[in-house]
Amino acid sequence: MASGKCRSNKEHQRSISKVTIYSLPCSISDPEPFPLRIRINPQVDLPSPAMDSSQPSSETDPMMKNQPRRRASGGPEHKCNVGRQPSIGRDIGHAAAETYLITRLTFKLLRYLGVGYRWITRLLALGLYAILLMPGFIQVAYYYFFSSQVRRSVIYGDQPRNRLDLHLPKSSEGSKPVVAFVTGGAWIIGYKAWGSLLGKQLAERDIIVACIDYRNFPQGTISDMVSDASQGISFICNNIAEYGGDPNRIYLMGQSAGAHIAACAILEQAIKESLGDSISWSVSQIKAYFGLSGGYNLFNLVDHFHSRGLYRSIFLSIMEGEKSFDRFSPEVRIQAPAIKDSASLLPPISLFHGNSDYSIPSDASKTFVEALQKVGARAELIVYDGKTHTDLFLQDPLRGGKDELFEHLVAKIHADNPEALARDAMAPPRRRLVPEILLILAHEISPF
Repeated sequence: MASGKCRSNKEHQRSISKVTIYSLPCSISDPEPFPLRIRINPQVDLPSPAMDSSQPSSETDPMMKNQPRRRASGGPEHKCNVGRQPSIGRDIGHAAAETYLITRLTFKLLRYLGVGYRWITRLLALGLYAILLMPGFIQVAYYYFFSSQVRRSVIYGDQPRNRLDLHLPKSSEGSKPVVAFVTGGAWIIGYKAWGSLLGKQLAERDIIVACIDYRNFPQGTISDMVSDASQGISFICNNIAEYGGDPNRIYLMGQSAGAHIAACAILEQAIKESLGDSISWSVSQIKAYFGLSGGYNLFNLVDHFHSRGLYRSIFLSIMEGEKSFDRFSPEVRIQAPAIKDSASLLPPISLFHGNSDYSIPSDASKTFVEALQKVGARAELIVYDGKTHTDLFLQDPLRGGKDELFEHLVAKIHADNPEALARDAMAPPRRRLVPEILLILAHEISPF
């Protein structure tokens, strides 16, 4: 009997060694729940809970009397650190779950697109473009995953993509200005991490950046995207003080498709306020809106996008049909007589665009500024000569040194803070992240 019990105990220990239990975050401030996952060797039968209760203890089994006791958890050294960062294991699990979701949605998307010559060549160009910029991407990714200044995947809503990343300055003294950023991605491949480079560099100038994620097509359509962005802005307006942000100095910014989504969100909010509807955040809390390389009139863009490979059928699906173009074209909607009172509620608007942008022509920003000025809104357009769709947002920041767009943004954000402006004037040039030859090649083969 003793030898049988010994074999049973050894078999039980071997079975336990086949189980890998991933540790769970126990902080109440963790941004989202993550399920316990147990990987079990299928060739080993683990004891059931009922069997566990009958396992021999050190008091009844002589084989276990001399086994070292494990220290019970729950002492001070085991208490959860409320402010700690999520574990690397948890991040990897979250990334794996998102990779699965993105892969599934990609196959669904390809059924809409079809796989033709134009898409194959663009995907190949995109792959080569990413390889050329990889030295910079690796450095930014290291910052994103390992810097204590980044709070990843803060939950702001109940949808799967209702998450945002916070990029915080090193100094925690005083309340910081905040940029709520909505990233681009052709309404299809947008992701909050795309704003990491902007977040890193603005955080170096003592500015908090909140990168808002949102549902992409086909997971959602344009009304879902605008709703998600608005909910993310609401979270920032009502909670950013907890992270050291100044709720009275919030700036809204979007790039490419994100500029369109953010413009729709702030105009929708202004209309709600002018009609006296119930709101969770106010346009008056936004000090300025910055639109980078955006498109604001769907009627003028549908044929252009079709010629660039974003075919009319899928564009109409994203935008919920041509019947919705009026609602989701800020340039058109702002001119409607029924909402003329909303224009006065809008914050100052600055649009930035390169005149060599072939993805969204700079005329898209020009006509929107003209429409805004016509109804009395405060709006300006800054055009950059020779810049493409990605130069302003990627290549120029990766080049380091000083670039016009970045300095323009910082100057506007710090306009009412002479001390910050003085520090900006003395700030050293930003570090180069990618060799110049690779940036030149990326500029030439960019599919955007």
